[in-house]
Amino acid sequence: MSSGHIVKSFDEELEEVRNTIVEMGGLAESQLEAAVRSLTERNTELALKTIEADKAVDELELSVDNMSIRLLALRNPVADDLRLVISALKIASLLERVADYAANISKRVIALNLAPSLAPISSIPRMGEMVRRMIDDTLKAYTNGDSDLAFDVWKRDQEVDQLYNSMFRELLTFMMEDPRSITSCTHLIFMAKNIERIGDHMTNIAEIIIYQVTGELPKDPRPKGDKTSVTMIENEKP
Repeated sequence: MSSGHIVKSFDEELEEVRNTIVEMGGLAESQLEAAVRSLTERNTELALKTIEADKAVDELELSVDNMSIRLLALRNPVADDLRLVISALKIASLLERVADYAANISKRVIALNLAPSLAPISSIPRMGEMVRRMIDDTLKAYTNGDSDLAFDVWKRDQEVDQLYNSMFRELLTFMMEDPRSITSCTHLIFMAKNIERIGDHMTNIAEIIIYQVTGELPKDPRPKGDKTSVTMIENEKP
């Protein structure tokens, strides 16, 4: 009887960790959506609120860390249970970075709103929505232990990279044609890069979920399409 109670208590503690991670992910997803909306609406007040909201995600990450350390210290989990706890620590860390990127986008929105709107921003909302759906599906895959959905998210990262590459080239062209737009275009490039990095983190979490469920990582090479570093290096060559 005592043993059953211990197992039940351990399951409840694991469930609390999972719920906290899902809450973190939901907040991070909302922050990304708000950051992008603050750009399209030129809404500095919303951008400031999005930056402030980052604290809540930081606090939840600390809760996950504390609960996971407690589980490791007091429950001594093994095999699948150990994998669940370690996965939770990794996922929480990645979600905290997602919220940081959303805050970074909002900080650039504030700077951008101080200047006239000169550069095209249409690709940013498209990228933001694409990555927001990746976050949403990643959370569903985590909640349901759905490795197929996680693998689908994992494959989608290449689409985000391709859109980022296209936007990067578009903004470089815009800067060359209109030097007045250099400052605003630079902010937009960094915003797009932050969104692209959020997509990378969703891919990382998808890999963790796949391993957590199947015990194996995807056999295919990770699909990557970000060519901007190469472009920048080539442009710097004499």
